[in-house]
Amino acid sequence: MNNILAIAHRELRSYFVSPIAYVVVGLFALLYGYFYIASLAFMVQFSAQAGMFGGGPQTVNVNEFMIRPLLSNTAIILLFILPFLTARAYAEEKRSGTIELLLTSPLSDLEIILGKFLGALALFLLMLAVTAVHMGILFWYGDPELGSILTGYLGLALMGGSFIALGLLVSSATRNQVVAGVGTFSLLLLFWVLSWMSDSAGPTAGAILSYLSILEHFDDFSKGVVDTAHVAYYLSFIAFGLFLTAKSVDSERWRG
Repeated sequence: MNNILAIAHRELRSYFVSPIAYVVVGLFALLYGYFYIASLAFMVQFSAQAGMFGGGPQTVNVNEFMIRPLLSNTAIILLFILPFLTARAYAEEKRSGTIELLLTSPLSDLEIILGKFLGALALFLLMLAVTAVHMGILFWYGDPELGSILTGYLGLALMGGSFIALGLLVSSATRNQVVAGVGTFSLLLLFWVLSWMSDSAGPTAGAILSYLSILEHFDDFSKGVVDTAHVAYYLSFIAFGLFLTAKSVDSERWRG
């Protein structure tokens, strides 16, 4: 476990040594802030319009009219940002030649992969932590449901972990960071639109495509519902992604 944490610390520190962490966190905060203000403005406008027929501004459900759309938009932001966060994980090691040192070290492939995964996950959770300020403002001026918010963030954490696991897999297969980023985004986009494709497929194929869609399993989290089937899907996605990464790294060891 100490080896895994050491790799995770090394990975997290490498993000902050380069501009990557600052650019990614800053861009995420900027986009999240925009959608936060847009969602808040929509809710206020809806309340005012409803009040025109009810004798003054009406109380609206903050979770339904603001937080749920905000979480959905946050998932879209992550779709574009996280692929380029994980792009350097293995691709940069290959480009700089440090992959040979890493593979010949006394660390196992599993320890290296889990360390890199936890390092990227820690930066991702730091990104989500930045949004606590926005949620704090809602609690200061309103009365949102804490349980629904925590459930939504759990969904974001699981979805983000899935994105990172797939990103590590793609990064382990190339030495070019741009190729890794674009490849990861393309695969995630494919998993994203599977639910849309299920609408035009047959009943059986449609059910399979809907289940495989990475977006379909997030919807209940944004509603404040924790379904063990959705949790199992994301955890299985992460485990399978890391397993394939281990196989890819193992093949690199044999080729080296």
